[in-house]
Amino acid sequence: MAAARPFRACSCFFSANLFVRRCGLHVRYRHREQLLSDYGTALRERGCGSPEVLEAVVREIEAEVQRRKQLIHQSAERKAIIASRYKRKHPEVYVLQDSFLAPEFLEIVSYCTSPDAHLDGLLRYTKSFSDKRIYRLPVFTEEFCRAFVEELENFEQSDMPKGRPNSMNNYGVLLNEIGMDENFITPLREKYLRPITALLYPDLGGACLDSHKAFVVKYALHEDLDLSSHYDNAEVTLNVSLGKDFTEGSLYFGDFRQDPSPVPSYIEVEHVGTQGLLHRGGQIHGALPIASGERWNLIIWMRASAIRNQLCPMCNQKPELVEAEGFGDGFTESAEDDVTETVDLCSLW
Repeated sequence: MAAARPFRACSCFFSANLFVRRCGLHVRYRHREQLLSDYGTALRERGCGSPEVLEAVVREIEAEVQRRKQLIHQSAERKAIIASRYKRKHPEVYVLQDSFLAPEFLEIVSYCTSPDAHLDGLLRYTKSFSDKRIYRLPVFTEEFCRAFVEELENFEQSDMPKGRPNSMNNYGVLLNEIGMDENFITPLREKYLRPITALLYPDLGGACLDSHKAFVVKYALHEDLDLSSHYDNAEVTLNVSLGKDFTEGSLYFGDFRQDPSPVPSYIEVEHVGTQGLLHRGGQIHGALPIASGERWNLIIWMRASAIRNQLCPMCNQKPELVEAEGFGDGFTESAEDDVTETVDLCSLW
């Protein structure tokens, strides 16, 4: 097999889908005049149109752009410090074991890897929500979730440097920075999740999801309460509720970003501890506010270079590739013999 090609990011990461928290709006930004031309009406409708507030918005956007430009180097620095200094509370959770996984989940994987597996058979093991291709399935055991959250709390309470999971969540943990990618998330994606996504999402490269971004987000009173409407930089997303005790805070799902309807329809889906929701990354969604308690969720953005190399899901253009660390944003340099048919590309993996 040929050597793996290094993963890249798209240059739009530095100018597109920038989240303005005070306005609850994602924007593309090159300069102030472009911002006003493209988003002036939307900013005014959200109470962000006065000169003073607009100036604060521009500062917020430019700070986010700078954060993204420094992300690769700062993340590598944090990862090195954590590897050398952090004392783990539950070192066993860093290496995936079958005992961490719900027996029902292992049964699903066993079915999906059988010669006669097909979509209708898989759906008997999952709960489907409307026609939006959202599926709930058991993933972890309660014992694992308890130990995992304790490990995350131990890290949160330490003096280790911490990066934000993304521009929308202020509280959480980037799992690659604490050393959970190689021996936990990667085998979870390759050995267990990919046989499932191959049947559920063949059109999105479900059979050849070759990279990911994994993080945990935390919602609590006086911290992040909710999550604004958005779509993920992923072909397929897994969202697992790890605990703890909380009320309210359901997820809501709207249209698929590439197929919006004049009157969007939304459905609410409750979190169930230890269970996960699989959905298309491009499915517009958000999280309603929690009313009490504290909630931790594991998020895995799974990506297929065979799909996204053709079209960046964040700027809807042929990706302009730039260097990145680790899995980057899941793009790879295209080989001369790459073909454009999704099925053919996936069959190479």
